[in-house]
Amino acid sequence: MFLTAGALLMVVAAMQVAVQGGGTMGSLPQRQGSLPCTQGFSQEEYSIAVDEELREGQALFNVKFDDCGMGPVLLEVRGGKDFRLGGDGVVYTRHALRLAHGKRAFLVVKAKDPKTKEEWQTRVHLRRTPRPTAELTHHKQQVNSSSAAVTQQGREIVFPWRSVVVGGDGSLRRVKRDWVIPPINVPENSRGQFPEELVRIRSDRDKNRLLRYSVTGPGADQPPTGIFIINPISGQLSVTKPLDREDIANFHLRAHAVDLNGNQVENPIDIVINVIDMNDNRPEFTHTVYNGSVPEGSKPGSFVMTVTSVDKDDPKTANGMLRYKILSQNPESPSSNMFTINNKTGDIITVAAGLDRESVSIMLTYKLIIQATDMEGNPTYGLSNTATAIIRVTDVNDNPPEFTSDTFYGEVQENRVTVIVANLTVTDKDQPHTAAWNTVYRITAGDPTGRFSIPTDPTTNEGLVTPVDYELTRSYMLTVLAENQVPLARGIHLPRQSTATVSVRITDVNESPEFSPNPKGLKLEEGLPAGSLLTTFTAQDPDRYMQQNIRYSKLFDPANWLEIDPVNGRISTIAVLDRESPYVKNNLYNVTFMASDNGVPPASGTGTLQMYLLDINDNAPRVFPPEVEMCEKPEPNGINITANDPDLTPNAGPFAFELANRPADARRNWTLSHLNGEYAQMRLRIGFLESGVYEVPIIITDSGNLPMSNTSYLRVKVCQCDHHGDCVDMERIMAAGLGTGAIIAILLCIIILLVMVLLFVMWMKRRDKERQAKQLLIDPEDDVRDNILKYDEEGGGEEDQDYDLSQLQQPDALEPEMVKVGVRRMDERPLHQDHLYPLRSAAPHPGDIGDFIHEGLKAADNDPTAPPYDSLLVFDYEGSGSTAGSLSSLHSSSSGGDQDYDYLSDWGPRFRKLADLYGGGDD
Repeated sequence: MFLTAGALLMVVAAMQVAVQGGGTMGSLPQRQGSLPCTQGFSQEEYSIAVDEELREGQALFNVKFDDCGMGPVLLEVRGGKDFRLGGDGVVYTRHALRLAHGKRAFLVVKAKDPKTKEEWQTRVHLRRTPRPTAELTHHKQQVNSSSAAVTQQGREIVFPWRSVVVGGDGSLRRVKRDWVIPPINVPENSRGQFPEELVRIRSDRDKNRLLRYSVTGPGADQPPTGIFIINPISGQLSVTKPLDREDIANFHLRAHAVDLNGNQVENPIDIVINVIDMNDNRPEFTHTVYNGSVPEGSKPGSFVMTVTSVDKDDPKTANGMLRYKILSQNPESPSSNMFTINNKTGDIITVAAGLDRESVSIMLTYKLIIQATDMEGNPTYGLSNTATAIIRVTDVNDNPPEFTSDTFYGEVQENRVTVIVANLTVTDKDQPHTAAWNTVYRITAGDPTGRFSIPTDPTTNEGLVTPVDYELTRSYMLTVLAENQVPLARGIHLPRQSTATVSVRITDVNESPEFSPNPKGLKLEEGLPAGSLLTTFTAQDPDRYMQQNIRYSKLFDPANWLEIDPVNGRISTIAVLDRESPYVKNNLYNVTFMASDNGVPPASGTGTLQMYLLDINDNAPRVFPPEVEMCEKPEPNGINITANDPDLTPNAGPFAFELANRPADARRNWTLSHLNGEYAQMRLRIGFLESGVYEVPIIITDSGNLPMSNTSYLRVKVCQCDHHGDCVDMERIMAAGLGTGAIIAILLCIIILLVMVLLFVMWMKRRDKERQAKQLLIDPEDDVRDNILKYDEEGGGEEDQDYDLSQLQQPDALEPEMVKVGVRRMDERPLHQDHLYPLRSAAPHPGDIGDFIHEGLKAADNDPTAPPYDSLLVFDYEGSGSTAGSLSSLHSSSSGGDQDYDYLSDWGPRFRKLADLYGGGDD
């Protein structure tokens, strides 16, 4: 059985069945019975209709050989170099084939039993047919109608069925017929009525039972869902909407057949649906505008650029095959066809000569309109699109620079290196500000020593001649060559106009005198006395043609050791030279002098005298460190000391150390031992030395020629030490970080704090004394009923109603001696009997306490003996000898004239004056 659907074909070879053991020959097996089995192909010849063009590797048909259970056979295809048999039994094309119209191609399928060497073969004819579905024709006998097929009349896919055959042992077995379903081709963008029927899927078992059909896969029950549907009863597969090949090129579905109980009746079959491409997409250029360049003077055939366009349609069909062409060129000079384009690749090349940028300025760029058309450029059926190509004609160095004049002139003062002597101008027709236009100037003659340079102005392209010195030559005649930064194009040579002459005249100016050498080195020993002649340091005037005088002066001498003769430049000392001076660095001492001429205007120059001072033994050594610490009791390890000598070796160490003979206790208390040429060790000679500070004289001698000795005093602090050997006394604490100034500051702070505390205590005592003196003491017998007392407290509101009314007594209920008002000092009690105030008249007995208070207030107001302002006054004793002035100017009220104030004299010196004022009479 052969299946054809598009380009995929299948052949199913029906097998003869034979029965071993002497059975009779019969017909081919039917579905309901079994017949004897015979090995071999069911037919001797097959015919298959295929497409005109076959792709490489395209499956044509499937080969199946029934071996009746006798064992495998070897299959092979004898069809020349065009076909091959795969391991899966499918016949494929080896390469792309094209069948001529009306002609056939055939191949032979051969089977061989490796045991019995028996062979079987069948012939397959391939014929070209324009019909969309290939058909299978049997030349010698009809094809078994029970084989699986895609029928042309109804485009029906039939599930393969299993034949019941008799095995070699007489048992029955089912043999499945293998086949391949050809793909179903569906055009994209279909405008038909949807859903559109594609193919009917059917099982040959639907004659005796009811079946249900379904499809699965992307496009059916998987995203994108709902594109393909199937009638579950009839098996009709349909598409629900137009397809787009550019979205999904093919769909792989799987068809299923089950009974009403959901049991699988047939094995699922694969269905491939190809979306046939339609020309529904225009070509699209990757850029709207393409930019390219081509050098001027390029030969025909020179590559310029490539334009690219893409088409979403199938590139293997004419729908996606593009062709390019140039629609227009602007400008159309010197020719309207200066460029051409490869219609397949899009490469733009030159086809005409005459690309000269300098000839016409408008030809700097060309604008091309490029068109891309699909359908292999068919203007009738193809879709087109355009883009713009901008081609810039780039400049090449085909024009050398030329001077605008044969000779240039300039004049400049000497030593003016930053000025321009002359401007050299050139012309160049190449594109400005490019390497072919930029000019480089080179002096070829007239300046053998290189005293001139000619840089280029980047804006104007002019040469700027710069001079150097005048004294050697008064004028120069330079020969200058002008070239470009890049070499000239092939075949172009420099003309005569690229060379010019530059005449430069230099005028003289007054230059500064110059010391030579500068700086000048001088080596001498330190210690030279004042007035010693050192050297002569003179300067020369570079102005050869001017007669000028030079005078010298000192400009910088930090130690003020030298002087210079203003006429002849002789340098001598005015102080002793000392190498150990702080102004000497690394044995070098620098002095700067100035030389001035009398030109107009005057000029001056400076020179440096650099003296290297050699060391002599002019400094005695001193002990170092100058202060040390030592415990009261001697230790196993002493104190190491050394010497400090500003001189250099050999005028310094090694040193000799010894204790001085005086004072006598120095050698009695201390010992000094020599360690090496630089160090000595000092220890206590006695077993114990009282704490304190001791000055130990040590004589130190250096090793210089004519050695120098010096007695240095080593300050030794003897102190009590802990078990670690560290001082624990105050001196140690001070030495650890607190200096004398810090200690004094701390003590001053402590003293100030103590004084402040003492003043505060004294102020508190004085305040308590004044507070006690101001307290008012009233005798228990005194009645305070008629007095107004102020209490510095407030009541507790309405709840504070617990009053002690015992103080508000009736006057007549009190004893007569209690009705009086007076004051008494607490610190002094009078020796005489207390004075009794005049008795007040008793107020009537009121019925209300408020009336009682008002009556008492009225009686107090009218009482001449009451103190002023109806208040109780407290007077403190302030001692005798009051410095207060006289109070005689105070005038008392006339209402008190009949009152006796003599009792005030008994209250002390303070009230004696009041007694005189109020009770003293006329005086």
